[in-house]
Amino acid sequence: MQAPTVGFIYPDHAAEDDYPLAAAILDARLPVAHIYGTDLHAIPELLDLGSPDKLRHGAELLATQRPAAVVWACTSGSFVYGPQGARDQARALSAAAGVSASSTSLAFVAAAHALGVRRVAVAASYPDEVARLFVEFLADAGIQVVSLSSAGIDTAAEVGTLTPAQVRELAVTNDHPDAQALLIPDTAMHTIAVLTELEAALGKTVLTANQVTIWEGLRLAGGAAAATALGTLFSERHTYVAR
Repeated sequence: MQAPTVGFIYPDHAAEDDYPLAAAILDARLPVAHIYGTDLHAIPELLDLGSPDKLRHGAELLATQRPAAVVWACTSGSFVYGPQGARDQARALSAAAGVSASSTSLAFVAAAHALGVRRVAVAASYPDEVARLFVEFLADAGIQVVSLSSAGIDTAAEVGTLTPAQVRELAVTNDHPDAQALLIPDTAMHTIAVLTELEAALGKTVLTANQVTIWEGLRLAGGAAAATALGTLFSERHTYVAR
């Protein structure tokens, strides 16, 4: 069964070309709408970026695509609200879009639970203050972070310039032997093209922001997808049932 159309609200510009790349691999329609704000990895700016008005505008931009589900493609702009706040954010987005909705932070939790992952290492591009909020978010969902690294990169635009070799180095140097999976939580980072390379280098599951965001959208839309090029999370064909 061909995957349904899933819409993504993406902040500013950085690694949005991961979405057409994944769409080609999956033979799916994954349109992206952009909203804009300060791309600084700082708490006040992130709270503004994920605000109801901005996400409502994103939903309006996607309306002509008639998506079966919509996902806020921003990790820090969702976990910064905390677990309950992120759920409320997704519910408000769903109401605005008229379809099921989620966010990248919620997608990380759903993906980890789907794979039975409970202990993870996190290789974050953010400053430490922001990265620690992601650790708290995961802990609320019963996911233990056994190792956290913070690259301290201040803006999403800078993260988007990281080369495949730099992304691989980030992953390899920040894994932990006790982790069942490595999480790389920034949609501004290009990761779709290197997923299989990262998993081969680490010998374990790697979950990245754009990867889990796309998986979550398909899951909510009730679509089906399998693509080994997109890592363990997409290694088997499942029918994703909207929750």
